[in-house]
Amino acid sequence: MTESPQTPEGQVADSVKGNWVDSLAPPATRPFLRLSRADRPIGTWLVLLPCWWGALLAAASGHGAPGWHTAWIVLACGIGAILMRGAGCTWNDFTDRDFDDKVARTRSRPIPSGQVSARGALAWMVAQSLIAFGILLTFNNAAIALGVASLGLVAIYPFAKRFTYWPQIFLGLAFNWGALLAWTAHSGSLHWAAVVLYLSGIAWTVFYDTIYAHQDKEDDALIGVKSTALLFGENTRAWLRGFMVASVLLMMLAVVLAMAGNASLPALVLALMGVWAFGWHLAWQLSRLDTEDSDHCLYLFRSNRNAGLLPALFLAGSLLV
Repeated sequence: MTESPQTPEGQVADSVKGNWVDSLAPPATRPFLRLSRADRPIGTWLVLLPCWWGALLAAASGHGAPGWHTAWIVLACGIGAILMRGAGCTWNDFTDRDFDDKVARTRSRPIPSGQVSARGALAWMVAQSLIAFGILLTFNNAAIALGVASLGLVAIYPFAKRFTYWPQIFLGLAFNWGALLAWTAHSGSLHWAAVVLYLSGIAWTVFYDTIYAHQDKEDDALIGVKSTALLFGENTRAWLRGFMVASVLLMMLAVVLAMAGNASLPALVLALMGVWAFGWHLAWQLSRLDTEDSDHCLYLFRSNRNAGLLPALFLAGSLLV
């Protein structure tokens, strides 16, 4: 097992160097902000982007006119993503506290490194969840019900890698739930377009999180933790190509289901261009993937913020056509 990298003043090994938590946040708050992954914002983006896809696609489909209502959903999802990703990561680190000190990349996290106690972590998780619930209450009843239902997926995910080689599926179910919630918050009810968009997001999550999991595959194998990185092994590139194609095709179908007959042809084409740009970005990642280079795996994983922003930006543009 490799030695843990040196992390001065409590800095977590895989945090963004020079991040605002380690350089600007009051010292007393840093352990809790690190527990929420505020020093590693990519996860927040990956929770938020499906929310924006759902809200913007609902607006583009004519299910509720875009306006201040749409703007509030976009903003509320941003705040909610920060809080619920923080609460989810806190729960994940609490449940994984006996594993994290055995993995080089994770033993510097706040609980295994002694910066935060297990009881303190649970209190911090509850505080974040309650604030997020207050924001959820500004949505309609159907969206509130979906938000509450998502807690089951958040609770289950940390345990998935103990009983299945497909924990990335469970992560996808949780991380992309916002596509369903935001669509419903905007339109008042679910639609097949939102469900297909959700499935597209799940395939995307398997794609990027398998890349991420290749950083830990040696330690995971030693301690008995499962992942798609271990399952796919030398066939990772072929598997990821399949999930890439599935994600792009499903997103295209979601756009067509939502917008065909409900939006102008230029708006539909512009939205589809965002999907094609998204697919190009995933293909670019795959062409540069080296599963034996942990640093490059982390770089490619983080690049998925830009990949996910592409369809969101094009959908926003389609509202102006």
